[in-house]
Amino acid sequence: MQSLYTAATGLDAQQKKLGTIANNIANVNTTGFKKSRLNMENLLHQKIRQPGIEVGDSKLPSGLSIGVGVRVQSSQEIHSQGGLRQTDSDLDIAINGDGFFQVVMPSGEVAYTRAGNFGTDGDGNIVSGNGYLVEPQITVPVDAMSVEISQEGVVSVRMQGQVALQQIGELELAKFINPSGLSNNGGNLYLETGSSGAPIVSQPGIDGIGTLLQGQLEISNVNVAEEMVAMIEGQRAYEMASKVVSSSSEMIKHVNDALR
Repeated sequence: MQSLYTAATGLDAQQKKLGTIANNIANVNTTGFKKSRLNMENLLHQKIRQPGIEVGDSKLPSGLSIGVGVRVQSSQEIHSQGGLRQTDSDLDIAINGDGFFQVVMPSGEVAYTRAGNFGTDGDGNIVSGNGYLVEPQITVPVDAMSVEISQEGVVSVRMQGQVALQQIGELELAKFINPSGLSNNGGNLYLETGSSGAPIVSQPGIDGIGTLLQGQLEISNVNVAEEMVAMIEGQRAYEMASKVVSSSSEMIKHVNDALR
């Protein structure tokens, strides 16, 4: 019976939806995390009778078609601004607006991230939370007393015995025409794809790129209340699809009993 296969597509789609919701909730406290959603589409209909068929001197006002289910069309990350959390750490940086930090992976490929929980390695280089060098590379002197980062990305240090700040580099941000087209590489990192377009690299505050906020971190943009509501919707849809499977099974049982 077609209803069994149709209901099975609904079960599969809702299971994937619940998996996406589970991932969103699991990352509610992940720095710079962007929530995802699933986009679904209906499958081709079985065309039994086309609308507009001529019947005598008139035409049928409607046809007859039966849908055969649903499938997941795509998953889409929502790159809306997350909330800001004060940390007062010199190397915690949040982006207020569009843009991504650039880091260099061990392979030499440039990756992009919204997670600004930076630190320094043994040589004083500013690195991401997973140890990747920030691009462009900036090195903090060993005897620096503090680091100050302006909204425009200028990195300066205060040296012992000096009143004036000493500039040691500038942070740059990358912006994409379609950030949803970036490939999520895990570890709070994204990679460029043909769908995202080439990065537009610029100083913060220029070309529509956001500004930097030192001593703050951008938290996840997941809204737990919205995810809970979506989870309940998915659960109920899964239950109804399961009920269709049970009802179809009962109908098949009655047919088999009648044929015995």
